[in-house]
Amino acid sequence: MLTVDRRTFVKSAAMAAATAAAAGTTRSFALPVLPGSGLRWEKAPCRFCGTGCHVMVATENGRVVAIQGDQKADVNKGLLCVKGYHVGAILYGEDRLTRPMLRRDGRLVPISWEEAIGIVADKIAENPKGFALYGSGQWTIGEGFIGNKFMKAGLGSNHIDGNPRLCMSSAVTGFLSTFGVDEPPGCYDDLDRCDVAIMWGNNMAEMHPVLFSRLVDRRTRGEKVTIIDLTTRRTRTSEFADEVLFFKPHGDLAIANGIAHLLVRNGTFDRAFVEKHCNFRQLGPASEDGSPPAMLGEPMTFDEYAKAVEPYTPERVEELSGVPAAKVRMLGEMFGRRDLRINSLWCMGMNQHTRGTAINCLVHGIHLLSGHIGTPGNAATSLTGQPSACGTVREVGTLCHLLPGGRVVTNAEHRREAEELWNVPEGRIGATPGYHTVEMFKRFNTPTAEGGDITTMWVQVTNPGQTLPNLYRNFRRKKDLADKFLIVSDVYPTATTELADLVLPSAMWVEKNGMYGNSERRTQQWFKMVEPPGEARGDAWQMIAVSRRLFDMGHEGMKGRDGKWIFHTTDKAGREVPIWEWEHYYDVNVDERMFEEYRPFTRLKHKDLAPYQEYVKARGLRWPVVQQSDGSWRETRWRFSGFDDPYVGKGRDYQFYHSVTKDDKALIWFRPHEFPPEMPDAEYPFWLCTGRVLEHWHTGTMTRRIPQLHRAMPKAYVEMHADDAARLGVRNGEVVAVKSRRGEIDLPVWIGGRGDPKPGEVFVPFFDEGRLINLVTLDEYDPYSRQPDYKKCAVAIVRKA
Repeated sequence: MLTVDRRTFVKSAAMAAATAAAAGTTRSFALPVLPGSGLRWEKAPCRFCGTGCHVMVATENGRVVAIQGDQKADVNKGLLCVKGYHVGAILYGEDRLTRPMLRRDGRLVPISWEEAIGIVADKIAENPKGFALYGSGQWTIGEGFIGNKFMKAGLGSNHIDGNPRLCMSSAVTGFLSTFGVDEPPGCYDDLDRCDVAIMWGNNMAEMHPVLFSRLVDRRTRGEKVTIIDLTTRRTRTSEFADEVLFFKPHGDLAIANGIAHLLVRNGTFDRAFVEKHCNFRQLGPASEDGSPPAMLGEPMTFDEYAKAVEPYTPERVEELSGVPAAKVRMLGEMFGRRDLRINSLWCMGMNQHTRGTAINCLVHGIHLLSGHIGTPGNAATSLTGQPSACGTVREVGTLCHLLPGGRVVTNAEHRREAEELWNVPEGRIGATPGYHTVEMFKRFNTPTAEGGDITTMWVQVTNPGQTLPNLYRNFRRKKDLADKFLIVSDVYPTATTELADLVLPSAMWVEKNGMYGNSERRTQQWFKMVEPPGEARGDAWQMIAVSRRLFDMGHEGMKGRDGKWIFHTTDKAGREVPIWEWEHYYDVNVDERMFEEYRPFTRLKHKDLAPYQEYVKARGLRWPVVQQSDGSWRETRWRFSGFDDPYVGKGRDYQFYHSVTKDDKALIWFRPHEFPPEMPDAEYPFWLCTGRVLEHWHTGTMTRRIPQLHRAMPKAYVEMHADDAARLGVRNGEVVAVKSRRGEIDLPVWIGGRGDPKPGEVFVPFFDEGRLINLVTLDEYDPYSRQPDYKKCAVAIVRKA
């Protein structure tokens, strides 16, 4: 176990990358320039992960020239990771897209924006039911709101989804199943108060280093913080852990049930808390048509629950998970202690899981059963990978079944509320959910004559050509389908633009106004600081311009109840502003206009947001944000807790006021251990796990264009245990084929690197567009969240001749 202070930890991570790139001469954006030196400094959240670090951005002569951590920000207190220190460089890659381009005779050729907007509008008008919009957790709140309204209130179509379906939808279904409402009850402050931090399959030291630093820094102040790394491979997080517990794929289900078994058997569960605040739940029988049981299940008694977890003895859990029985007992004893504050943390390991909803529910359940929830330091915390997957996708509702503010399209009352707030005729919003991500792309990549009813797709702010599982089936087939039309809005050429029929150049980050929402319910705001290059324009404007073109073409869906355009916008004098014309888009703050239209939705499920101008003044505010008697606005750190949440009834210690059972009680679920749908065998004897690396963010579209980061980690690799390499006769750096039933790629082997899988397992990062590991991955998904499992499939490792 290593002990270092917070700044040393973060700086060492940054220096590791910087040292690898030391031979370069490209100017770094992490400059030692202090505010007050003559540059213009403004605040913004970082463009990368869901941590929501704030940066100070310095501009000069129309360019971003320096980046510093924002010392006024509670999230990061002036610190950044290696990506954050270089975030300004993402704007200035040599191959920025700067003009709209249409594919003619197999080549992308420049066209005007006028023609491009007309092409998109015409394609939609030809077949509105066959049009789909695919966005991301990188959409700003305003962009997501516009896209959602455009599709659901305009076209009357629910064929809109986003890439958080691939990374966090199991967290959503877990929160909904447990509390009846999405997103964590706690916040980052729990990192500063917990006695025990348990990593449930997440490499927090590399994936969320600024947050992890809050844990390790406490040790330098003499505080005892026990870090437990539940993992399938040794990582940098393991180096700081007091206990490293290796488990088999899907073994986390058994571990959680084993903890519950011990709490019940030993009588160490919090009986008073459970009796007052919890109900027990299980899935019902499967439907006759073979569809899974209803997600919200059916009641069970405590005695039935106790009987269900009875088989999960420490010895049985060891058989299922590989974690020694003694260590399972250790975990059970920890959860049984009232003098400890326990914070469970997870990310993709629990979410990208064919039983992701189940494991999310089980971890919430052991926190509820033991009473380790709702007080500072006691929390079950889902971390996110994108800067606004929470604020935009989950809260604004840019998924095929959601409406803004936690409402759903299948509920008639919810639809009526949304139609009223959006000022569109009753019945405009469809009652049937659209296609989720995997289904949407399968249909787009299936010939129309064979049931592929999605014929035109518009992708914004994401790179599905690299991130979709089973890429050949779900994306690459498009190349041979002449009856499909792909529109891509992006900032650089990607694996997705490679097959695009129309490419639209987008503005990014501080080239536009924006708002994000991070992993702790914190909503953040920034202003445009520099102009986008060439003819690049914001994604929000692109959708608005298409909507207006359809309105001018007479499309009834683009009209509100009053006959006006659904995005009708006026200035302070009441005059309409033609925001569909780029030269007038910034005559008003469209972001503020859309945010204020969105705010009433947030009050429908106690996710209240303050007025836009409050976020201008703040470094983010955690919802619900409610107005005080003196006119000020107060954020909420701990939801459902009487000492902090304004919606908890007076005199109550806890109130789960959106409970599934309508009695203010949370649900403790039983879900059994199940094996993965694909397991190693004689032909494919290895487990494959995929993930990220410290230096690169997701598909590397931005970070691989930062020279320092690209030189530090230039290409993908396959991590392999030394014993497996010796058995196969493979040396470090040698190229092997990674093969599955779906595809194969060639990769150099890395033995004894920063990560080290167990024997029989391999790990491959997915940032390298030249080595697409998702040609190999499986597209099986959780039956409730519809989130694919990127963490486990069977592969063979073949030495190249």
